[in-house]
Amino acid sequence: MSTASTQLPEGRYGRSADEGSDRKLKVVGIALGVILLALIGWFGYDQISGTRISAQVITFSASDNEVEVHLEVHKDADAHGYCTLRSQAANGAEVGRADFRFDQNASRVDKVLTLRTTAKGTTAELLGCYDD
Repeated sequence: MSTASTQLPEGRYGRSADEGSDRKLKVVGIALGVILLALIGWFGYDQISGTRISAQVITFSASDNEVEVHLEVHKDADAHGYCTLRSQAANGAEVGRADFRFDQNASRVDKVLTLRTTAKGTTAELLGCYDD
């Protein structure tokens, strides 16, 4: 004896409801992915284009009451602003923080700066540069 099949003949009654919802989920997923990529690109562009002053710490040397920092600043020639530096002790406590102005009419500025500290600093960290 043979048993009767309980499945519907394939292709005879159209697509199942699961296939339709799968397609909708794919479309929604693609649309959300495109929107997410566009937002990431927009925020990235805004972050890069909005910065007119950038810098990097080249070297630093520390003593008991100060940290000398060699800072290289890149900026638009007409930009004026400041960079914030900080130093931390070996235990991670902040021992010094200061803002240093850069108002020169040059696109590249090399400066050796003195950051005064309350104890011996073991780091020289650039927190950021900001234009006026």
